[in-house]
Amino acid sequence: MDANFELGAAVEQLSDPSNIDLEHDHDVTNEDVDRLLEDAVEAVAESSENITTPQTFGIYCSLLKYSDSISGAVMSKLLDSISSGMQSEYETTVADIGRGDDYQRHKMPLEMYAFLLQWFVRSAEKVRSDDGEGAPASAAPKAKRGRGGRAGTGRGGGRSAAAKKQTEQWTWIDQIPATLEMIKKALAKLQTATPRLWTTTTERETFISCLTRSAYFIAENPAYIKVNEIKDRVYRIICMAVKHHNHGLTAQILIMQFLQFYEHLAEPMAECLSMLAREFDHPQLGDEILREISQKSFAANDNKVSKAFGAFLVKYSERAPRAMIKQLSLVLKQLDSEAYHLRVAVVEIMGIIILDLSDSLSSDASEDVHDRKQTENQIKGLYELLLERMNDVSAFVRTKVLQVCIKLCDAKKKFPKHRLAMTNAAVAALEDKSPSVRKPAISLLVQLMCTHPYGMVHGGTLEKSLFKKEFEEVEAEFEKVEAQMRTAMGADAEEPEEEDEEGKKKKKKKRRKSGEDMNVDADETQEPTDDEDSDEEDEEEEENDDDNDQAGDEDPDSMAVDDEDGEQQNPKPKKKKKSQLKPRKSQIDLNALNQQPIDAGAYEQLRLRKKYYSDALQFIRIVEESMNIICQLLGSTHKPEVLESIEFFRVADEYNFESAAMGLKKMLHLVWHKDNNATVSEDGQQLKGIPSRLLECYRSLYFDPVPDLEPKDQVNRIAKNMIQLTFEATLAELTSLEEMMRIMMEDNQIHHDVINKLWQVFGSDRVLPKAQRRGAIVILGMLASARRSVLTDRVDTMLKVGLGALGKNDLTLARYTCLALQRLNGSAKKVKGSLQDKTLRIEMENNIFRKMRIAIERPCRSKDWFGLAEQAINTIYALGEHPDLLCNDIIKTLTLRVFAKKAASKEPAEEQSAPKDPDAMDEDRPAEETRNEPGQSQEPVAEKDQADAFELSQLLFVVGHVAIKQIVYLELVERELKRQKDEMQAAEKQARAGAPAPKDGEELDQVAGNAEDEIADRIQEVRENELLFGDHSLLKMYGPMLVHIASSPKKFKNPTLRAAAMLSLSKFLCVSSKFCEQHHWLLYEVFKASKSANIRSNISIALGDVAVSFSTIIDENSHELYKGLTDSDPGVKKNTLMVLTHLILNGMVKVKGQLGEMAKCLEDEDPRIADLAKLFFTELATKDNAIYNNLPDIISHLSTGDHAVDEDTFQSTLKYIFKFIEKEKQAENIVEKLCQRFRLSEDPRQWRDIAFCLSLLQYKSERTIKKLTEGIPFYRDKLHEKGVYDKFTEILTKAKGTKFGTKDLTQELNDFEQMLEEHRRQGEDDHALEKRAQGKKAKAKKKAATRKTTRTRKVPTKQEKESDAEMDEGDAGDGEE
Repeated sequence: MDANFELGAAVEQLSDPSNIDLEHDHDVTNEDVDRLLEDAVEAVAESSENITTPQTFGIYCSLLKYSDSISGAVMSKLLDSISSGMQSEYETTVADIGRGDDYQRHKMPLEMYAFLLQWFVRSAEKVRSDDGEGAPASAAPKAKRGRGGRAGTGRGGGRSAAAKKQTEQWTWIDQIPATLEMIKKALAKLQTATPRLWTTTTERETFISCLTRSAYFIAENPAYIKVNEIKDRVYRIICMAVKHHNHGLTAQILIMQFLQFYEHLAEPMAECLSMLAREFDHPQLGDEILREISQKSFAANDNKVSKAFGAFLVKYSERAPRAMIKQLSLVLKQLDSEAYHLRVAVVEIMGIIILDLSDSLSSDASEDVHDRKQTENQIKGLYELLLERMNDVSAFVRTKVLQVCIKLCDAKKKFPKHRLAMTNAAVAALEDKSPSVRKPAISLLVQLMCTHPYGMVHGGTLEKSLFKKEFEEVEAEFEKVEAQMRTAMGADAEEPEEEDEEGKKKKKKKRRKSGEDMNVDADETQEPTDDEDSDEEDEEEEENDDDNDQAGDEDPDSMAVDDEDGEQQNPKPKKKKKSQLKPRKSQIDLNALNQQPIDAGAYEQLRLRKKYYSDALQFIRIVEESMNIICQLLGSTHKPEVLESIEFFRVADEYNFESAAMGLKKMLHLVWHKDNNATVSEDGQQLKGIPSRLLECYRSLYFDPVPDLEPKDQVNRIAKNMIQLTFEATLAELTSLEEMMRIMMEDNQIHHDVINKLWQVFGSDRVLPKAQRRGAIVILGMLASARRSVLTDRVDTMLKVGLGALGKNDLTLARYTCLALQRLNGSAKKVKGSLQDKTLRIEMENNIFRKMRIAIERPCRSKDWFGLAEQAINTIYALGEHPDLLCNDIIKTLTLRVFAKKAASKEPAEEQSAPKDPDAMDEDRPAEETRNEPGQSQEPVAEKDQADAFELSQLLFVVGHVAIKQIVYLELVERELKRQKDEMQAAEKQARAGAPAPKDGEELDQVAGNAEDEIADRIQEVRENELLFGDHSLLKMYGPMLVHIASSPKKFKNPTLRAAAMLSLSKFLCVSSKFCEQHHWLLYEVFKASKSANIRSNISIALGDVAVSFSTIIDENSHELYKGLTDSDPGVKKNTLMVLTHLILNGMVKVKGQLGEMAKCLEDEDPRIADLAKLFFTELATKDNAIYNNLPDIISHLSTGDHAVDEDTFQSTLKYIFKFIEKEKQAENIVEKLCQRFRLSEDPRQWRDIAFCLSLLQYKSERTIKKLTEGIPFYRDKLHEKGVYDKFTEILTKAKGTKFGTKDLTQELNDFEQMLEEHRRQGEDDHALEKRAQGKKAKAKKKAATRKTTRTRKVPTKQEKESDAEMDEGDAGDGEE
């Protein structure tokens, strides 16, 4: 090769350099490499044309051929020599061409240098940075000095600083920038020389390809292309070769290959092409590559290649959007590609182009009107095409559409029509099955709110009431102006339309067509409104108006005001619209025009204002409709989705959306969420814990200071916000709010000034709304759960306000005050096994208990009294040292009030005794209570009887609640006794430390254990026999009374009395197992007979409490617990389901085949019940094999018998339950059991149900398939049933798509399919034969019955036969006549 050099052939041999044959080959392992290189360097230094000498060229080729065995220093010198020689050669060539000398002699040296340079770049990869180990340590410096003396000054001027300070180590990456710079200069210098040196295109392309190929090789390495110096030079080499040396076709082929095989080059090649189009004014190569990509097809499973091409397209559109726009119609073809990466890329490209076109509209105000219109049409088409991709089958594409829409929200120019379409698409995406789609849908709604174009008024807020009010005012003004116009035009303007109905319709159609571009919401059918204008020029002006681009008809659904005044439904606007035909002169009332001049500018402004408010109202309506769905997404298991939902409601509240308060209350329950750790999302974003993000959101909305506000006003604002959080809050919301307040208080996030302000509100003497004062004490009680000192200094205030005159008139305030007082004993949770009691106990003489007694005993006719009495008793037992003594007195007082004869003088005496305490509550007069209290019982009986019944209800309620609280108190007494015993034993051990022998110590421990058992037994004895049956027990006399009232519904008809009696009876049943065993049957009987949903609901809860207390009693009748699931009232059903969920999941009740009733709740009409049922089965699935063990009973319960459900409900229910069957062993056993069920069933409905259940399993193992095929004798005669065979076909399809490890079951599955088909045909034939046999049997039976009837008929006599014959002749004669 060195003797007869030909560039094309030589380059081809570089694919395998070891096979290159050299006439002057040198063995570098035996010869002195430095001497060889010195000879070659001297020859080239003397004249760069000496490279054509075979001996010199052979030395260079030999060194490159065996480059893996030479040192880095030699390689560095070799590169310097080649670079300096080539630089000298192309400079000499250009000079000779300029002088007109013989320049053809330079062709061969240039080709040789280009070849050697490419070979060196290929070989440099073999020489590592630590490659000095193959050469002597002194050889490298010597070579460096020799190179520097000869070539470093003249021809080596292009070398980099890194190469000049070469040490013993040599790194190729440091030499690359200088090498590429030399190639770039060569291309620039030879720009005019190449056509003269290489006259044919092939020769010239071969040389340019050889020279530039080095840059391509360098680009193939991901580490090199990341270096900016290298990347920029590679780009410029390719661009110069394409622009000045006709390298376009070769570059196109190489770039397509790079995209195919080198994923990391996707974006760099796009940047290179954009540089070529932008800086070198040569977009043709990019256009050709785009055309080629548009014609290329990508397989769905070829993710790597399609991802690379997609990244290239996106990057190129970012860098050169105008070039992409020219070829967009071709690129859009890839929307039909099977590879979703390409579809994702095209979606992103559309977004980039829309932004670019939008910016051009905003920046180029001098653009021609026609061009602007064309650009707007382009944007409109791209928006429509973009939103169409929301129907893509791939969740990745739908996600990308939403992400692109988020970017489009930041565009300078707003397109209200398209923004409304994006809003509708985002709301629809909230119900997408993929959480990766729902999350960006919420983000899009947030971004749409933050960038909405309706901020010119109202300070940017989106309060619906304000916009609606403004819309009504503008509409009224607009109607006024239109009325003036109708008056001016005259009534005769309507006549031409009446004469020419056909012409009118044509005009109407033309008018509608001209207004299509102005339609705000193209998805909704809208009637024409009177704000439309038939003048096309006016519409164009409106469309081109930057500030008022909210074009379109208003949506009748979003404008309730139109229905109120009736203007929209009035036919006059239609007539006015029809009269837009150019009127005759005789039709115009010139006098009216002169008298009432109409300002055209004001009319146009009114019309645009009306559309502005119409669009705003429609946007607000769409966003508010989405809030119900986002409330549900707050309970999602996908963390990013939950966090985005929290952010949505935060932003919605900031913009004053009226429905945002609902979401803020719903997300309050997330404070209990277990995930409070920061994580990283799939896209690399840092995600906070859900409770942490919730607290941050609430702080920003309600607690963080507002800028430019005085400190006093800041405190007032925060206190007001805290109080408002309690307004109309449910018990669950208050519980969650309390937890949040506790966390914030523990973190010292509530300033003491705010707490003082809350106390000021609670104790204010001014007349305040009841809810405000209630909210203050509720919040204070919540804060006290974390810090008791909040209340300790304000007890007198609570007693004076909450249980004083204000509390007398507001029983709810008094109840919340009692709740707050309970926090005085601290909220330290009992540690399991610990005997320590950190609660605070107060002497019974304290004023608190006196107030509690007064609150309970004060005569009252309001049903709110029951809530107050409950919390007052709780307070007594929470704080009192001896609460039982006080409660005894209260019960006695209430009993005397009910049963003692009331003297006429008793009431005045009581009234006189009350003023002794200035803070005591006065008794409410019955007449006032009857008039003012809405909760008063209204029974058609005498007033005295009604009063007695209500007072008896109060007594029974107190008795029952005292009984249940006494149990809790006994547990505290037991713990206190054990604690005292434990302290005594500890003291004794300390006194006798080391004295007793180990044996004595063991005996003492045994005695201590026996003492604790004796304490527990004694307390249990009190609970069982003394509380309800003891001779000295006050509660003893009320047990029979409760039983008597509960078992006599006809005698005691008062609903309040019956409810109180049943509630107290339920509490009595939880006290003593003896009492429970005697009377628990009453709960079952009353549940069956009672018509009150409230009573039935209480009983369902009571049964759960009894089951917890005395499980053995309920186990005998556990089926009674499930009867509430079939109740007609949703409240009863919900409470029953909650009770059963608690009992089953905590192992308090054994499941005996009743889970079928709970499974029915999965498809309940009430979403709360359905959600509770789903939660139950989700938690049950965490128990070992719980669902698997009960699955056969569930299937039987739902499929057969009186309690069976329809097939659709059965399928949807079992579909949910079967998703918890994940273990392969469970699936195998279920297949075997279900196949055996076919044999025992004769009902086609059951066959279909069993087959459906089999189709729900995942056939992932060979054993599962084997169980199914082995069971074919059980169901082969059932395959003629269509529903059965279809399900087995589904199973086969599922199994064929499953990989069973290394074993191929294709043949077995095909055989099984053939067997199913054969048995199906045979079953159909047998079934048809059976039908025919049954038909014949029925005919034979009918025939036999006919014969039997004939035989039993009487035989006629001779006279009878003659008589019959005469009658027959007579009949025949009549027939002839």
